[in-house]
Amino acid sequence: MAYIGNTPAENYASFLTETFTVSATTNYTLSHAVTNENDIRLVINGVVQQPGSGKAYTASGTTLTLSSATASGDSMYAVYLGRALQTVNPPAASVGNSQTAPTIITGQTAETSVATDDTVLIHDTSAGALRKMTRANFVSGIGGANTPAFMAKPSGNITIGDDTVAKMTFATEVFDTDGCYASSRFTPNVAGKYMVSGAAIWNTNTSYDGLSMGRIFVYKNGSQIFVNHFDPRNSSQDIISSFNYISVAVDMNGSSDYVELYGYVDVQNNGIADFWETGSYFSAYRLIT
Repeated sequence: MAYIGNTPAENYASFLTETFTVSATTNYTLSHAVTNENDIRLVINGVVQQPGSGKAYTASGTTLTLSSATASGDSMYAVYLGRALQTVNPPAASVGNSQTAPTIITGQTAETSVATDDTVLIHDTSAGALRKMTRANFVSGIGGANTPAFMAKPSGNITIGDDTVAKMTFATEVFDTDGCYASSRFTPNVAGKYMVSGAAIWNTNTSYDGLSMGRIFVYKNGSQIFVNHFDPRNSSQDIISSFNYISVAVDMNGSSDYVELYGYVDVQNNGIADFWETGSYFSAYRLIT
C-alpha cells in the first residue's frame, strides 16, 4: 500500500486502556492528560458514551467529568485515542545505528575543549544506568589539579661558605599557586604527596680554587631526608663549575609539614663558592594519586 509522506509507524502500536474504580460520583482523575474529551473513548457498563458538553462526559487535562454520577456497581474504562501512550516503544535491544539519525548528537564533531560546566556521561555500575556530571566534578573525582605548586630562583648569585651545610635562599618567586611559599620554605595547605625538586649551579669565586665536592639536600621540618652530590676529587683537572640536581617525592600533612633546600660545597684551598641565579631553582607540586 502506498503512502504520501512518511510511512505510518504501525509496528508496536496499541492504545492504552484505563479501568476505573467506580463510586457514586461524577468526577474522576485520568492517569494521562488529554486535550479534551475527544481524546478518549469512555465505556460504562459496556456502553460507549458520547463525548462533549451537554453529553455523557467532558475531559480536560487529567480531569474527567460525567454528566450523571455512576453507581458503585458500575464498570467503567477509557481508551486513550489522542495518544497511543506506551505503544511506540520498540522492544529492548532492537534499535541500532541505522534506526537513529546522525543529528542525535549535537554538532556531530569532536570537541577540542570542555567548559567547566559542560556535562559528561558516566555509567553508574551500582544503579546500572547512564548518569551525567559536570566536567568540574568529573575532574575532581579523578584527582584534580597538581596544586599547590610553586617555583622559585635565587635573586642573584648566592655565596655559600666552604665546607658548611647552609640553607639555600630562593627569593624570587616564578609562581606560587596557593601562597604556600615564603622565606625559601614550602608549606603546602593540602595533604598529599609532593614532587620536590631543586638544582644548583656551583661555581668557585677564583679560577685557581677547584671544587672538591658539592651536595644538595631536601630538608623536611628541619631534618635532612634526601641528598644528592657530585664528587670530582678523582678528576685529572680542577673543576671550577658544576651542576647539582635533586628530586624526591615527599608526603606532606597539608598543615605543618614544610620542605627546604640546603647546600654544601667543599672548595680547594678553603675557597668559597656561589650557586648561580641562572640555572638554580627550587620547586614542588602535588602528585595526583
